[in-house]
Amino acid sequence: MTDRTIQLIHDFKPEPVNIPFNKCELEEAVEAIYTSMFPVCECNGTTNISKELYNALEILHKNIIQRTDKPTADRVVEGFMESLPSMRHRLFKDAQCYVASDPAAKSIEEVILTYPGFFALSIHRLAHLLHNLGKPLIARYFSEYAHSKVGIDIHPAAKIGKNLFMDHGTGIVIGETCEIGDNVKIYQGVTLGALYVEKKLSDVKRHPTVEDNVVIYANATILGGKTIVGHDSIIGGGAWLTKSIIPYSRVYNSVDVKIRTAKDFNSPFDYVI
Repeated sequence: MTDRTIQLIHDFKPEPVNIPFNKCELEEAVEAIYTSMFPVCECNGTTNISKELYNALEILHKNIIQRTDKPTADRVVEGFMESLPSMRHRLFKDAQCYVASDPAAKSIEEVILTYPGFFALSIHRLAHLLHNLGKPLIARYFSEYAHSKVGIDIHPAAKIGKNLFMDHGTGIVIGETCEIGDNVKIYQGVTLGALYVEKKLSDVKRHPTVEDNVVIYANATILGGKTIVGHDSIIGGGAWLTKSIIPYSRVYNSVDVKIRTAKDFNSPFDYVI
């Protein structure tokens, strides 16, 4: 490098961003909590679950206390731990839903170990709990960690019911004020978003409500806080929906498919260079 480049490097001294927690530690905590809920007995022996969970909650406590007092950190971590057994029970039922819904899923163990949709849902339930306990920034980091790993973006404030099945999952976006009922199926590339974005709408419901037993196929887009997808409806792939629909509706794009027969096909010229 030139002397000038080296000097520019030395002169480059940006103001640090004040992050109120340790990102690497929280990533370690997320993984440890997930592993503690679904311990795997590997060939090299069993895991000490209590120790892993204790260490993870110690990390969580330490990072919370950096921006608040000890009683608040104690309250949040205790509330988090109190909810963990019931959450684990709920997630096992969610995993059973994956096995029942996907013909490719052969066991609950396969879902827990390999399904990105289930991983994203699990981390969302943890993040949503932290959000409700008054720690939205750490909750958001939990969500973004899952987003970075599996490509599914769920805001921790979103309300999700029982047995959400996200098949494949890549590219799914679920916004902050979205509400999803029970037994909903969502395929890859679906967006549950806002009609438009303005800062003044931060305290307004901007994202749709999806009622029970709805199926939303790949790359469908549903927008708007006043948009309600009635229960037992089906939204076809690639559909664009910005207004409410009644229960048992079917929404789909009309596609004009034209097929040329072989006798109309002219073989292209072959060029050799």
